[in-house]
Amino acid sequence: MKKIAIQKYKPLLQKAVNHFWKTRARQKKGKKKSDQGNRSAVTGGKQLDGLVNLLVKVSEDFGVPKDCIYTKGSILPGYFRPTKNWDFLIISPKKKLIAVAEFKSQVGSFGNNFNNRSEEAIGSAVDLCTSFREDGFPQIQPPWVGYMIIVEKSEKSESPVKLQEPIYRVRPEFVDTSYLDRYTILCKRLIQEKHYSSACLIWSDSNKNYGFLNDEVSFDSFLLSFIGNLQANQNDL
Repeated sequence: MKKIAIQKYKPLLQKAVNHFWKTRARQKKGKKKSDQGNRSAVTGGKQLDGLVNLLVKVSEDFGVPKDCIYTKGSILPGYFRPTKNWDFLIISPKKKLIAVAEFKSQVGSFGNNFNNRSEEAIGSAVDLCTSFREDGFPQIQPPWVGYMIIVEKSEKSESPVKLQEPIYRVRPEFVDTSYLDRYTILCKRLIQEKHYSSACLIWSDSNKNYGFLNDEVSFDSFLLSFIGNLQANQNDL
């Protein structure tokens, strides 16, 4: 059953990738003169709505009531900060936090933004996990937490990045790695360290092609993990 379900959603994933690039191009075309570089495309928002809608569709197909799905006003209490606005939530009628998801993208400016994206992902997860530990939510079992990112596939993202090691040596697994490699390592370790229940790295180019570098952080693995969580919490929904 799971294998059939995964194949069913592949066209929606392609649609989400198409939406990402089309929305980005439209925002850049209509940017204000005051905007610099990619700023207009970032501040415009809505680029990743296709991924959000995909998760909504999967949720509804597996019996989650519409009023339990939050894609606007998806605010949760934090621990190191008062609140965090997530992209997608499922909350049961009894207020049990079933699932949380965050969607991000990276196109160009890899040197400036890779560390920022890494810090955002880690920080948000640690904040949520600590809030849960400190009784921020009315439940014993932690929620399912997902992270998905689209990264542009280009010469700059595929080429090895020079390391700076002025004092200490960098861990060997980062030697001769591209930014796509580093995002793959990030996503795998977000899962290994239990910061996220599942993470997915999608590479995509401006021609709207897409793919995955590693099965463990692929769309299939992400969706199977999410569906498994929905099935495990069926009685609460």
